[in-house]
Amino acid sequence: MTHIVDSLQQFWQFTGFANCTWQNLVMILIGIFFITMGIVKEWEPLLLVPIGFGMIIGNIPMFPGLNIGIYEDGSVLNILYQGVKQGWYPPLIFLGIGAMTDFSALISQPRLILIGAAAQMGIFGAYLLAIACGFAPNEAGAIGIIGGADGPTAIFLSSKLAPDLMGAIAVSAYSYMALVPVIQKPIMLALTTKKERLIEMPKPREVSHREKIIFPIVGFLTTAFIVPSGLPLLGMLFFGNLLKESGVTRRLANTASSSLIDIVTTLIGLTVGASTQADKFLSEKSILIFGLGLISFIIATASGVIFVKILNLFIKDPSKKINPLIGNAGVSAVPDSARVSEVVGREANPSNHLLMNAMAPNVAGVIGSAVAAGILLGFLG
Repeated sequence: MTHIVDSLQQFWQFTGFANCTWQNLVMILIGIFFITMGIVKEWEPLLLVPIGFGMIIGNIPMFPGLNIGIYEDGSVLNILYQGVKQGWYPPLIFLGIGAMTDFSALISQPRLILIGAAAQMGIFGAYLLAIACGFAPNEAGAIGIIGGADGPTAIFLSSKLAPDLMGAIAVSAYSYMALVPVIQKPIMLALTTKKERLIEMPKPREVSHREKIIFPIVGFLTTAFIVPSGLPLLGMLFFGNLLKESGVTRRLANTASSSLIDIVTTLIGLTVGASTQADKFLSEKSILIFGLGLISFIIATASGVIFVKILNLFIKDPSKKINPLIGNAGVSAVPDSARVSEVVGREANPSNHLLMNAMAPNVAGVIGSAVAAGILLGFLG
């Protein structure tokens, strides 16, 4: 009888009920909230559903030493997490992004790349704020990249500069990517007048096949020579685009833009979510990171819109004016930010279609965030 009681007590010690803390329950509820928002609201479900379920996985209370946790060397979750920790997954995602992105809008209107550059002010603005809040320079650089609304870049940079903060930074970045329509629209409306929102822009010119092939090569050489530390992201982005546009590697482009990026997105979302174990995630630093990330994203959006307004002061020809509503698309949340430009523009003028014009600063923002990450890595790494 004593043996049975001892066995039951030992069994109880190994259950989640015996090892559960209120922090675990809080993180599980947050995971359920992420899943709910992904399914019910359809806010970036490909990101929020894996991250949310990963949070639940990572916060199942367990007896230490079972070698199944994400932070236990040799466990299955730990092996999958190496793609995040070592920075393998983000370049593969950039390969897929390049293979599915059409740079025609940017090629036809190269001046709009300046909007993508202006929106990176959110990154450097948040960097200075993080320094003021007491974060170390390398931590501040990793936090600042949240302003680019680019989850893979945030993971890549934080894995190099601040691995201890990677969970909070990654979840923050992906959360704000999902909330692009909610956050950006009020800022756009507050910073523009009705007259500005009515500005109609001509349809971008047709881009030749030759231009589409030349662009990834020239774009990569230009950016890589300026910021060699951004090579993993920039190289894969432009390589993926070359696969798409060359016309002779369609199978490779299709794989990169579908099966490969889907697999990597699933793994990165699940493991990032699982890394948010309550004992490592619930802290004052994590809350501060979420706040700084939001400020960073607001600065980035506002910088893009304000930059267009300033640029219009120097454009005398009314037909060449730029609608400031595409300024928000300077962040790299492709194509969500461009869609917000289209939606807000059509609310002001139902006949106005800004999507194709907004795609130019949007894809410029992808390049810009990778360049910004390379600059921060070069200085702080």
